[in-house]
Formats: sequence, structure tokens, C-alpha cells
Amino acid sequence: MIDCGSSQRKNSLAPTATAPPAALMRMGDAMIVYQAACAAACLGLADLLESSPRTTEELASQLAVNEPALYRTMRLLASEGIFRETARRIFTNTDLSYFLRSGVPGSLRSLLVFRSSEVFYAPFGEMLFSIQTGKPAREKLLGMNIFEYLKQRPEIARVFDDAMTNLSRLIAPEVARAYDFGACDSVMDVGGGNGLLLSAILTAHPGLRGVLADLPHVVERARKSGFLDGELQTRSQLRDCDMFREVPSGCQAYVMKSVIHDWDDERARQILVNCRRAVSDDGVLLLVELALAGSNLPCPGKVTDIAMMVLTGGMERTVDEYRALLAGARFRVDRVAPIAGGFAIIESRPI
Repeated sequence: MIDCGSSQRKNSLAPTATAPPAALMRMGDAMIVYQAACAAACLGLADLLESSPRTTEELASQLAVNEPALYRTMRLLASEGIFRETARRIFTNTDLSYFLRSGVPGSLRSLLVFRSSEVFYAPFGEMLFSIQTGKPAREKLLGMNIFEYLKQRPEIARVFDDAMTNLSRLIAPEVARAYDFGACDSVMDVGGGNGLLLSAILTAHPGLRGVLADLPHVVERARKSGFLDGELQTRSQLRDCDMFREVPSGCQAYVMKSVIHDWDDERARQILVNCRRAVSDDGVLLLVELALAGSNLPCPGKVTDIAMMVLTGGMERTVDEYRALLAGARFRVDRVAPIAGGFAIIESRPI
């Protein structure tokens, strides 16, 4: 007996388009466009075009690169609004290429330089390995995790720090404004990197004192970054910290931005347990993380989640997953405050 209903259900699932969907084709194109933008960032093209339009012949000569290849790359980027060809082989900056310049507000140049490096880009060629094993493809390629690698390669560590600074500049002022740090007398930024976030918080709350806690070699780089210099130096201190061993005590508020997402549940819980030992009963722990949206809904966290899978073995989580993770370390979530870029401040108290 023929199951007509089953046949109809199968047919209803068949796509109506006969040509490959444009959206899928465009996804493949986006990878090429993005890597072209990364190459432009590495070359510093937007900086070279800062004062006036220039020919690709002039640019190629100054950069010691192949002129036809440079022109073809800039022609592609111009078609996407990154640079503009004003006359034959003459290019100028646009509103988009402005953000490829160095040292301007909102600059993403360092981030794109990092994303063209072997420690970021190459592992995605091994993404199938991560899907098959659940292990980060980057560790397969490097033979160690990224933090061990950066400790051995200070030149790559500087590129990494600059990239993270680009990202932190986008979100740090939002964090400082979105939470009433002024209700506390002190705050510790655990895994605080070069100190940019702590600097934003202390600047927004003049009565606050702060501590930046991170691994010794990271703290040493933070001393040279300048983010906690000047007046902030009188209200801040730097502490060596291995969060897998111990988190320093002595502050009322503890903040961790984009730290827990680097790790799987077991190691994330270990960090949070150490935080619980440090946070006093009247203290607060603030996680600043991307919060995943529901099924079938797009959000930045779902893209970053795959990056974590491939690069660190970590993951992005829903608020409920963070709630369960924190409960396992004897914290309760009191409030979740959404902020820009898909991030949320997850406020938790000791229990």
C-alpha cells in the first residue's frame, strides 16, 4: 500500500529553487572578502590613504608588493564599500575603510591583523576535526593551547593583545555604564588582560579602587599598556593570578569579561569555584559574556561559539546554562542586563 501522505510530506520538504541558493553562495564569497580586508589591514592601506587618494602603483612601490595583485584586491574591496576607486587605479578611503586605520576611535585594524594570523585563521581549515572529536583544532595545529603558545611567542602575544583591545574598546564603556559599580568600594578584573576594561570602570566611577589580576606575563604587558597610568595608578594595583589555582580576595565586586567562554564546563566550574572562595558573602560576581538567543534566531554568540569550539575548546552559553554553571559553584543569578553587541552582564551573588 502506498503512503500518499508520506510522499506528500517528503515533497513538501524539497526546495523550490532549481539554482544554487544565492545566500549559500554569498557565504562562501564572504570568506574571501573578509580575508582580503585582513590583508588590507596587515598592509596598512587605510593609513596610507589617510591624507589623499593614491594610485595602486604608488602603494605597491611603497609596500613592495605586486601592483596587479594589489589592484585586484582593492577593486574587490571597493565593490564592498571598503575603499573607493575614484579614477582608473586610484583609490581613496570610505566610511568602512576608516575603521581599518590605526589609532582611530572604533578601529578594528588590529583585530583583522590577528584574524589573518596562523593562530586564528588556519584552525578553521581543520574545523571537521573539532566536530569529529570535540577538541579544538588549534591545539592540533599548535600542539598546545593558545595561552601556552602566546607565552612562548611574545610577538604573536602583542598582536593578540592589540586585537583584544580593539574588541574591548567597543564594549568596555557599555559595561562601565550599564552596572552601578559605584555601589561597591572595590572591583577586581579577573583575567583583565591589558587593563582597558578596568580603566573604563574606574574612570566612570571616581570613588572606586580596582585590581587587575592575570598571569604574570600578562600583568607585565599590562604595566606597559598605559591604560592604568596617571590618576588611575593611585586607585589601582596589579596582581599575579592563575585563576585555576586561586583568585585573590580583598575586593567587593569581581568582574570577568569573555573569560568563562574560553573553557569547557569542567574548567569553567573550576574557575568559578575559585571565585567563590574569593568573593565575600556580601560581594558580587559579574560575568560579561555573549548570551545565546533561542532556536533558529541569529545572534553574534552563535558565530563566536563555533570559534570557541575550534580555537579554545570553550563555548558560548545561554543564560540558563550560565545559571546552572554558577549554581554548581554556589552562586545565584540575581539579574541579567543585556548590553550592546549581544553581550550581557550576569550578576550573581554567593549562596
